[in-house]
This record gives sequence, C-alpha cells and structure tokens, in this order.
Amino acid sequence: MAPTILCLASYFKGGAFIEECKRQGCHNILITSQELEHEAWPREAIDELYVMPFANLFKQPDITYAVSYLARTRQIDRIIALDDFDVETVAELREHLRMPGMGGSTARYFRDKLAMRVQARDEGIPVPEFVHVLNYDDLRAYMNSVPGPWVLKPRSEASSMGIRKVNHADELWPILDELGDRQSYYVLERFVPGDVFHVDSIVWNQRVLFSVCSKYGLPPMAVYQGGGVFVTGLVAHNSPEDQALQALNRELIAAMGMVRGVTHAEFIRSHADGTFYFLEIAARVGGAHIDLMVEHATGLNLWREWARLELAHLHQREYTLPPVQRSYAGLIVSLARQAWPDTSAYTDPEIVWRLRKEHHVGFVVAAQDHARVETLLGQYAGRVAADFTVVAPPKSGERPVL
Repeated sequence: MAPTILCLASYFKGGAFIEECKRQGCHNILITSQELEHEAWPREAIDELYVMPFANLFKQPDITYAVSYLARTRQIDRIIALDDFDVETVAELREHLRMPGMGGSTARYFRDKLAMRVQARDEGIPVPEFVHVLNYDDLRAYMNSVPGPWVLKPRSEASSMGIRKVNHADELWPILDELGDRQSYYVLERFVPGDVFHVDSIVWNQRVLFSVCSKYGLPPMAVYQGGGVFVTGLVAHNSPEDQALQALNRELIAAMGMVRGVTHAEFIRSHADGTFYFLEIAARVGGAHIDLMVEHATGLNLWREWARLELAHLHQREYTLPPVQRSYAGLIVSLARQAWPDTSAYTDPEIVWRLRKEHHVGFVVAAQDHARVETLLGQYAGRVAADFTVVAPPKSGERPVL
C-alpha cells in the first residue's frame, strides 16, 4: 500500500518535496489556502488537493477537525509543514493523531523567538541580551542595564516580519500601549550592528549531515523593512567564518533537539567584537529561492532531500546523503518597477537561473571560484538597483519572503 503524505502549506512553496514523494510512490494530499489554489503546484504529483480559508489553516479546532475527517478513510503516514507558519500547527496535528515527527514542545524552539533564545542561552550559545515583554520592572531593569537601541520582535512571525527598532526607553511604552494584550507575544533584544549569515542544513538522527554557510549582502530586516536588493552568497569553504559558523550551527541544532529534517539558521557577527550571535532558526527550507542557490553550489535540492529522509524514516531504512559539489553560488532578488523586467543585458555565463515573476527580478550565479561569484554579486547589486529596483515598504500583515 502506498504511503500517504499530507502536506500543509500556507505559502506557495515545496513543489519539489511533493514531486519527490510521488516519485517514490506516495499518495500525496495537499491542504492549502483558497488564495493559493490556482498557483503552479505540481498537479501531476498531487492526488488530493483541499483548500480552506487562510485563517482556518491555523484555527483550532477547525484544522484538526478537517485532518481528522480525512483520516477516517485514509491511513495518513506523515504530516509535513511546508512553510514556517505551518510548523506549530502540524506539530499539534501530530500530537493529536499520535504520529511520528516533531511535536509541540520542540516545534516552539523553531517558531517562538523567546523559546529559542532561552534555550540557546541556557546551552551556552551566544545570544544578544534579551527580555520577555511581560513584567514592566524587568523591562525597566533591562533597558537600564543594556544600552539601546533594541529591536522589538514578535515571537512567532517569520523572518523580519513585524520587527521594530526602538532607540530609547520612552519609545517603547507607546508601542506597548498600542499592542495591548498582545505585548506578551514579543521579545525585546539588543540591536547588534553586524554582518548577517545563514546556515542551511540537513539533519538525520540528530546529526548534521550537510550544511552550507552564506552571507547576506544586507541584513534581511533592512531589505524587508526598507526595500532594496536582497543578496546572499556562499562564504569561502574552510574559511575562518565558515568553520566558526559550522561549529556553532551544530551546537545550536543539538541544543534545539532537532532529530531529522532541514533547518535554516541565522547568525550575526558583531562589528564591535567579532562574536557570532544566534538570531533565529527555522525547521524549513530557506525562502527567497535560497534553495536554488544551494542546489547550484552543491548539487543538492534541499526539498527533495527532506522528502528522501522523511521517507527513509517511514520505511525504516538509513538515509544516505548524495555526493556534494563544492562550488559557489550567489542569489540576487529585488522588486522591479517594470511588470516583466527585461534582463537580456545580463549575459554573464555564470547566470544559471533567472526569476520569472511579475514585478520581480532575480538571478542565481554559480562558479567554481568564490571570488568570481563575489565580484558578480557586487556588480549586479548596483546594476539591478539602477535598472529595476522599486522600494515598496511592506504592508501591515504582508508575508516576508525569507
């Protein structure tokens, strides 16, 4: 009997995961929102497609009722969260149906910015000083002892969504008044000027089998809130920063209790003291087409490998990592003022992928030489900004791409 894999997706992503499951003979069920019904899902790999209003994908007990109804006539073997926003919902479903996979307690370490910070700090991983927005005496003591500016972060949003910079103590209290009863869902953290890195990993039986380190051109918060060109590229293999990030990432994943899956972790290297500080970690494939950059540099498609390891566990067999290339790649993405930007003037042979999306422009460049990729990213960032970029600050509630 074919295994049945149920995927929950509140964002259009994860097609390669679904395709790999189908390639291995699975019966695939996708539950997504009505707004995403007509996106370019891999229809030939989806056996059953169900849509719900977006809010109901997270609303309890609605989503539990819906999945439990399907389970009356289907033997569901695995439930997978394709987007960051689905991680806790799927963990609750696994708990309710008593299914294998990450449960609710562990899922909080990969969604709740307070929970992951407390866990990292308690395990000795450097974290910028923070305080839960809860007790006002604690907040006053924190702001008196930790110099501003600070960043006020929602505990369970994705990437840079909803983050505000707070320069002085007197700026915080009106914001808390505005938040009202929602303020306990926030954490206040010291703002650390520095370079932001991300590490994308494959984990099997609590071991990091694969990880690749990359550096953002600008911090994601700056791009998300202020607009501009999103740039990231692999750091040099075996460089001091690569070695430091690899070691810190392994320590972090162990601290968070990840058993198997994929992770996207972010760290910042302080301009002041050179220390790498933990920022956040997610149990998902990195967004904004980072998966394509990783694939062109290493030969590994993170979505497909995630499917392979989940099915290996389902069939009680060992997961084996495929051969890994050791080349380099970089990624550039930007909003464009043109509906369909003409990128024909960008002719370098290192361009291996072009983004085809209305009012967007993007490239992946790849080469064996790290310096060549860095040179192209530097040149293209300026050219893309001049030729295409339009600044459109996010609307309230707008989803980030990372």
